[in-house]
Amino acid sequence: MKRIGFIGLGNMGFPMSKNLLDSDFEVYGFDLNKQVESDFEKSGGIIGISPPNLPNLCDVILTSLPSSEAAESVYLGKEGLVENSHSGTLLIDTSTVAPKMNQKIADVAKQKGINFLAAPVSGGVVGAINRTLTFMVGGPKEAYERAMPVFNRLGENIFHVGEKVDSGTAAKLINNLLIGFYTAGVSEALNLAKKSDLDLETLFSMLNVSYGQSRIYERNYKSFIANDNFEPGFTIKLLKKDLGFALDLAEQNELDLPISKMLLEMYEKVVDAGFGNKDMAVLYKVVSGQKPSVL
Repeated sequence: MKRIGFIGLGNMGFPMSKNLLDSDFEVYGFDLNKQVESDFEKSGGIIGISPPNLPNLCDVILTSLPSSEAAESVYLGKEGLVENSHSGTLLIDTSTVAPKMNQKIADVAKQKGINFLAAPVSGGVVGAINRTLTFMVGGPKEAYERAMPVFNRLGENIFHVGEKVDSGTAAKLINNLLIGFYTAGVSEALNLAKKSDLDLETLFSMLNVSYGQSRIYERNYKSFIANDNFEPGFTIKLLKKDLGFALDLAEQNELDLPISKMLLEMYEKVVDAGFGNKDMAVLYKVVSGQKPSVL
């Protein structure tokens, strides 16, 4: 398992693939952005191999993709991974996509005797860089155990959620549903604090040792709000996407989540207003009446 393919060298994929390089794996990288590919090559990676040819060189191939549509194309297209893999290939998708897409890929892969794991991650870009990611893995236990040498080089908390391929994705969507609530709560609370003439740094010191503490409060305030910099670690539009998937999952289970529906509507309005490519912490600015053109 020394040769690994990695498709999708974006904000998450690049540091993850680089960590594999630093762990003495031979990594073949592919991205539609050729500048990113060039940067990957400068870090020691191998480029120039198209996705359908990766299974000829690599027993394990990971993907980090932005959408369900991208995942369907990469895995199930005519030039896709499933069509061109062999029974010994292990495919691992670290993206957060619709649970139905996990199942669709797994079903086609199983017909060809190919192991597929849906292994979405939590921890953001910082976690990807520092190898502290949490992996929530759904799929065959045997395939999960085979993938552990790779997971252990990329993350700190590795969970096999269940044999059902979309079980890890369900856990990730619940995680991101909570993130949506926390981000909204932090944004409104800090705007209230500012209007009440409270010093936000002093407030953070107090709440960080009180029940108002949360990792999202720390992340959003310390890394973004306090620095008045909202270049993305995790964009508002990606959070909105995941909230939509979470509500789709609730609907499939005939469960009504009225507060979550209102939350999704709020994030949809924020994206429509032009903030979609900013970090989710920018909601603090939106609540205060900030316009996207000013940021």
